[in-house]
Amino acid sequence: METVSRTSNFKTIDLVYSALFATLIMIGANITTIVPFLAIGGVPITLQTFFAVLAGLVLGSRKGAIACTVYMLVGLAGAPVFTQFMGGFSYILKPTFGFVVTFILSAYVAGLIVERFQTRKAFVTAAFIATAINYVLGTTWLYFAYKFWAAAPDGFTYKMAWLWMLPPMPKDIVLAIFAGFFAFRIQKTLKIIPIKQK
Repeated sequence: METVSRTSNFKTIDLVYSALFATLIMIGANITTIVPFLAIGGVPITLQTFFAVLAGLVLGSRKGAIACTVYMLVGLAGAPVFTQFMGGFSYILKPTFGFVVTFILSAYVAGLIVERFQTRKAFVTAAFIATAINYVLGTTWLYFAYKFWAAAPDGFTYKMAWLWMLPPMPKDIVLAIFAGFFAFRIQKTLKIIPIKQK
């Protein structure tokens, strides 16, 4: 009887954690609207990638990916949770939608790594890999979106797409390091990800 109760509580807390991180990603998408001084040189600084990666590091692969999927589905359903308080199914045609999709994969991969290797170095490495996945796949999606269905600027190239990503890159590198150390500390305290027996 006690075992059933613990399993039930665990499932409930999983739901709470996933909803919490989905909400954090929603807030992170519009952090420059809430705190305007974080916009530097016209490039909005969001915390979406940070919270998506953190979801995988803290919750693990499955729950982290679920949190990011919930965020995406809530936005596509019409809630104004995407960047600049946008929402609705039409957002799928936005060139930046690829970054939203890759949050799911980024969180999943980060979670897989820390589920297997539960050291501080592994957490930081997982954060870097997850951030790189978001950048590479998101930027590639951006490029093809502009080429095939969005109005691309004159002379638009894949190199130009990457040049657009340079301004926020230092911020995401620093946040990846912070996410790794922060998530490792949380795991030592809360032990949300079960330790896999070798």
